Amino acid sequence: MAPLQVYYSGLLFTPGSSLIPVGYLKNIPWVTMEPKVAEVWSSLIQTLEGHTDCVKSAMFSPDGKLVASVSEGETVRLWDTSTGKQFGVLEGHTHRIRSIVFSPNGKLVASASEDQTVRLWDTSTGKQCRVLKGHTHRVNHAVFSPDGKLVASASDDQTIRLWDTSTGEQYAVLEGHASIVNSAVFSPNGKLVASTSFDKTVRLWDTSTGKQCGVLEGHTRNVNSAVFSPDGKLVASASWDNTVRLWDTTKATTIEIIETHDTIKIMKFSNGGIHLHTSHGILQLKSALHSGGNRELAHTLTYSLYITDQWITCNMKKLLWLPVEYRQSCSALNDTANLLVIGSASGRVILISFDFTALPAAYLQPSVSVIAGKGFLGLVGY
Repeated sequence: MAPLQVYYSGLLFTPGSSLIPVGYLKNIPWVTMEPKVAEVWSSLIQTLEGHTDCVKSAMFSPDGKLVASVSEGETVRLWDTSTGKQFGVLEGHTHRIRSIVFSPNGKLVASASEDQTVRLWDTSTGKQCRVLKGHTHRVNHAVFSPDGKLVASASDDQTIRLWDTSTGEQYAVLEGHASIVNSAVFSPNGKLVASTSFDKTVRLWDTSTGKQCGVLEGHTRNVNSAVFSPDGKLVASASWDNTVRLWDTTKATTIEIIETHDTIKIMKFSNGGIHLHTSHGILQLKSALHSGGNRELAHTLTYSLYITDQWITCNMKKLLWLPVEYRQSCSALNDTANLLVIGSASGRVILISFDFTALPAAYLQPSVSVIAGKGFLGLVGY
């Protein structure tokens, strides 16, 4: 069904001294991978060695120079993206780590763990600099405020806690959810926190007072994640009910429902706020256009990379087939959308970079289309 793309994969993942890559790898100048595949055929393919279990999470630093990754264990590993070499091992947690995040300036990493703590780490030294204690159950998620002065943590104890990153002191406890809280996110100006829960709601909180200022109700199953629009006027939430809902943060009302036909876990607004980049495709938001979004941006989206089980796709066209040992358990894309990190169940972490100026023209035709429906737009993707 896709012989050319399988051929690309054969060139990229074949040992360097083999006649095929020696003769023809130059024909695909638009992609490079670190670490390089071994020079000779072997029972062992070269890896970013260190993890011994399935890689559960991977994330780029804000400047793209580091990747932080977590497996089933109790450590965070830092990798240099230019060399693929391990930069540091962050040790201290006593139970499995649930999430990791870089601070906005990249100087800190926060890790949330089943040991009921959030820990802050100095990325330049790999040393632990703060242990944030107060939760009474496992911590599922941690996130920095835009100015890096606060950390919000979400826990099974049904609370969100705000912490001062300079002192490690608890700043506020946000209480109101009736079940597990699995994520939290700050608004762009840092004045609000949105939290998602198994109680099927998204709740808005004032960070200056710790008071609840909105309950967003409508999802029929657990809510996975939420994200603010660039201007902070909208919140998008994704749920196990296979919908994404768009909310007005001032009125706490639903303004759009998008049926996704799959569970979305990761979302990010485009700069203009009219596209929602998700772990399964791109959503074009009709209501964002009506609320002041830049209509011209709909025609400037030139490419988007996503991963299915077996394929890396560009604009929803199959681009590169992934051999079994390289298939993702997690992945992340840098801010310029040309460098992809893939963590696999085998413990391998690979970096694949793309030069879109050298990519065949057929891949650069945008595939952002709208599936019309009553009151909603459909998911575009696979």
